Formats: sequence, C-alpha cells, structure tokens
Amino acid sequence: MNEAVEEVDTVDTVDTVDTVDTVEDCLFCEIVAGHVHADIVLDEPDVLAFRDITPQAPTHVLVIPKAHHRDIAALTAADPAGAATLMAAAARVAAAEELVDGFRVVLNTGSDAGQSVFHVHAHVLGGRPLAWPPG
Repeated sequence: MNEAVEEVDTVDTVDTVDTVDTVEDCLFCEIVAGHVHADIVLDEPDVLAFRDITPQAPTHVLVIPKAHHRDIAALTAADPAGAATLMAAAARVAAAEELVDGFRVVLNTGSDAGQSVFHVHAHVLGGRPLAWPPG
C-alpha cells in the first residue's frame, strides 16, 4: 500500500469557511503548501492529485483544487470554471493511471455523504470492477 500522507487525524475546517485560498487547519491546504507529505500524481497550477492513504480500489487518487473550497457546492458557486478544471484533471489522472477498463469519480459533500476532509476533493477510483450502488 502506498502511503500518500503522513498519519494525521482528520481535520475539519470551521463551518463558516467556504472559499478562501487556504485554511490553517485544513489537511489538504497543508499538502498544497508542502507542509505534509503526499504521493503526488499530478501537480498543475490550479490542481493537485495524490494517492489516498486508505485506498478503496487498486487506484485511488484524490484530486483537489489548490484554493480552498469546502465542498463541490462551494466550488461551483464561487468558481464554476474551477469545477470544470477539477473534473478535467480527474480525467487526466485516470488516463495517466491507465484506467482503460473504466473508473469512477466521486465527490462527497457533507458529513452524511462521507466527507471527512472539508476541502473539496474528487476520488478517482479504478483498477477493479466497482459495484453499484455504493455504500
């Protein structure tokens, strides 16, 4: 198993913070800043992709905007083009990971959906057949 991020506790940001460049207590902002190690797969001006530390499939990569947005709803409200950039980067990750037999992109929004780090992130999953419905 690839260790993408050093062991840390899950960090939640303040509920009122939706969109800013960085949030001090945000794990993913710390990864973007280079303060926390990650197994980087893609590094572009506006997005970063790295391997998940608890992969749910042979390929499990997280794709994030470098600017902090709490979730996909906040990102699309503040920066619709940024949401498109995030999804295009997810497709590039899938291609680079050679997920030719298919892949899934998942964005959890809110605690009830399973979001545990409140910095929008797309999960790119593949490398095995994926069942439906999930969870």
